[in-house]
Amino acid sequence: MAFLKHINSRAKAVTATGFGTNAGSYGGRFINKDGTANVVKHGMSFWNRISWYHTMIAMPRWKFLTVLIGFYAIVNLFFAGLYYFIGIEFMNGIDSNGTELEKFGKAYFFSAQTFTTVGYGHISPNGFLTSALSSIEALAGLLSFGIATGLFFGRFSKPTAYIKFSHNALIAPFKNATALMIRLAPFKNTTLIDADASITLGMSIEEDGIMINKFYTLELEMRKINSLNLSWTLVHPINENSPFFGFKQEDFDAIDGEIMVFIKAFDDMFATTVASRTSYTFKEFVYGAKFEMMYGENEDNTKTNLYLDKLNSYYKSAL
Repeated sequence: MAFLKHINSRAKAVTATGFGTNAGSYGGRFINKDGTANVVKHGMSFWNRISWYHTMIAMPRWKFLTVLIGFYAIVNLFFAGLYYFIGIEFMNGIDSNGTELEKFGKAYFFSAQTFTTVGYGHISPNGFLTSALSSIEALAGLLSFGIATGLFFGRFSKPTAYIKFSHNALIAPFKNATALMIRLAPFKNTTLIDADASITLGMSIEEDGIMINKFYTLELEMRKINSLNLSWTLVHPINENSPFFGFKQEDFDAIDGEIMVFIKAFDDMFATTVASRTSYTFKEFVYGAKFEMMYGENEDNTKTNLYLDKLNSYYKSAL
């Protein structure tokens, strides 16, 4: 307890973080590694809690394509079933001979042609029900492809900070003392300028017999850089003003804590500010290590090589 009082006297806690102060009411980490809030919302129906647009824009590419292809297949199966139920004899150009599965297959491909408004011409609806159903499906197809096109455009045009963070935060030697270090790097052919970084520390500590969350803003040796072209190591010197002052490896192991990293930069291609964030729990700290250099000149000394596969590379170093 005396050690915790020593921490509080050295560093000023902040309250405007957006996270609760009651440690007993908060489960797990504050922010996930991918930057999303570690919060599950309840009290409303699933449909009211989900923004389908944000979900479709943010989901991985393979999931997005799977949803589109799955939706296309299911809709055509649904309309093909209706055409088959009405009777394929009400569709001109379809041979009514063959097995029932073959007949359903012909109805399915007629549905696909109608849904996509391709209309090859060798099959056409005959009768009121079939004509009405095909007109409804054609409208549904136009609306569906309009939505899909908008989603594709939204995904391609969404401003994104293509930044990767190191898997671990390091407690490394620094200027005859120690420092907390985190490394990040841009991994796409984008140009990010006026990059701004901030780190917030959250710890669960005991105060007056109650476990509470305390938050601190960690001072950085360099908070802003003009251009983010190579790797950037965020350095928080552990001095007498740091909440980590006096911490040993066993202290990081004994206390539940997390640091939250926030990066903002200006993307000149989109002419807008982009942001990225991540977090590290104390269990993801490596005590007594330094990052390996991840860039250097090429063979003829005309360009600088950035080795992204070395972003997480470090070696042990005595403190």
